[in-house]
Amino acid sequence: MVGGILLGLVCGALARMLVPRDAFRRLSGPISWLASLVLGLVGALVGYAIFTLGLGWGDDEIFDWGGFFGALIGTVIVVVIASLVLRRRSQH
Repeated sequence: MVGGILLGLVCGALARMLVPRDAFRRLSGPISWLASLVLGLVGALVGYAIFTLGLGWGDDEIFDWGGFFGALIGTVIVVVIASLVLRRRSQH
């Protein structure tokens, strides 16, 4: 469980750094860490679904460090989609 939380935090923080002008860039403090955690955990699930379930690569553990790159790619996808949705919503 602790490994999953750390994986979520690391992947969430890295994905937010990699995606330019993400919708979460103005967050700070504990809210920023919580957003990174949630994005990282959702991204790990997306990465697991794409790589393990969809392509058959990887192991059966969702939140382990062996699937770090899949989780990071999934988190980048989640950050991009969430940023697009939040920007579109704020324009209306």
